[in-house]
Amino acid sequence: MSTRYDLVVIGAGPAGEKGAAQAAYFAKRVAIIEASARPGGIAVSTGGIPTKTLREGAVYLSGLDQHVNQLPAPDAEDPWRLLMARKLDVSEAMTKAVERNLLRHGIELIRGRARLLPERRVEVERPGGERTTLEAEVVLLAPGSRPHHPTGVPMDDPDVHDSESILGIERAPQSLLVLGGSALGCEYSSIFAALGVRVTVVDARSHLLPALDAEMSQVLAESFNGMGIRVVTQASVSAVARVDGGLEAQLEDGRSLVAQKVLVASGRRARTEGLGLEEAGIETDASGWVRVDERYATAAPGVFAAGDVIGPPGLASVAMEQARVAVCHAFGIEFKMMTDRFRPMYVFSIPEAAWAGLTEEEARTGGLDCETGRSSFATNAKARISGFPDGLVKLVFRVSDKTLVGVHIVGELASELIHIGQFVMHEGGTIDHFIDATFAVPTRSEAYKYAAYDGLMRLSRRKPAAPR
Repeated sequence: MSTRYDLVVIGAGPAGEKGAAQAAYFAKRVAIIEASARPGGIAVSTGGIPTKTLREGAVYLSGLDQHVNQLPAPDAEDPWRLLMARKLDVSEAMTKAVERNLLRHGIELIRGRARLLPERRVEVERPGGERTTLEAEVVLLAPGSRPHHPTGVPMDDPDVHDSESILGIERAPQSLLVLGGSALGCEYSSIFAALGVRVTVVDARSHLLPALDAEMSQVLAESFNGMGIRVVTQASVSAVARVDGGLEAQLEDGRSLVAQKVLVASGRRARTEGLGLEEAGIETDASGWVRVDERYATAAPGVFAAGDVIGPPGLASVAMEQARVAVCHAFGIEFKMMTDRFRPMYVFSIPEAAWAGLTEEEARTGGLDCETGRSSFATNAKARISGFPDGLVKLVFRVSDKTLVGVHIVGELASELIHIGQFVMHEGGTIDHFIDATFAVPTRSEAYKYAAYDGLMRLSRRKPAAPR
């Protein structure tokens, strides 16, 4: 027997939830299939919300926001236990919020493992082994992703973890080696360092967070160094092995690094095992990400995909918007037909990093005659008051008309501040917007004004072009 729906969604993470809700809002009959016991995906279980909760707790317990690099005495012996308790509370609250949202929209949540069949049919294997088939006008594929496990690293060792299993440790280690300067690598490195753990982060690339402006990456690395984090770039790990009761990582250049625990943060892979993509006519690229067009449609008629399964950036905010756009195209709903071209990118490290638009390198490589403006939080009154003045705001703008083309921020609340620059870019605005605006004082946001002044000063110092 089969049941007919307008939309069947595979995966109840951020993309699945919001795509389902978008369709249900426009009176579509929707079912969402989730293999886990609770909806919400890694955003509420092991990734987004949990790591951000750990971050805020680590900042509070460590006193980093007041530059007191010691844990409060009553909790000094087991800060990890306190952070995990708080993480569980917040994760539970946000999971319930997802459940309420599905219920409010009348979305049927089906627990089980999904497998795509031809002609927009989905077979569901329920926990007890019963199999049912769902038929749909549209299928949205949003199963998410899983951590990538590189070769040469013994993931079965109890002290080797990925970004999900690390949440299961009983207490913080004395030392931690992080393999990968990705977003999660930077987040966990700074969280553990704030708790007094000796942290080393290794990455094969030239700087942390390769999508980040190179100068700003250096600013972040310097802040990490100030927290006691050792950053080793342009170094590849060839193997990890047990040596004298600890873990030793061998680098390809002959060096070795020793730590009590190892965290593998070398990216993620699409969670598509057992979904039957090939049989359903869905194409993937060389890395295993599902191929989609600008409407988020796959090669299979009536099947769309959104979120981590189609590849980077792997952000919940982006996944949600992709799913909404996919559903609107799928049903011809003229509500949201494209995703944000100035979407903000962000990393909840300590301090945070966020950016939108072009990096300075991208602008110059693309042939754009650009200039930059900067304002350090070291001279910002609110940042000094808070006790965490690390970082700066950097603006990238076109010389000819001062149009803003990129905003880059390292510092506390960067994930909040980035939207100011984002909205100016949406309007095609110039850095004069920041000059003309009145910012509350003292606030971190007024750094925009002084970054714009710095940009104007740099413009004035440019030598005029020689006549031809």
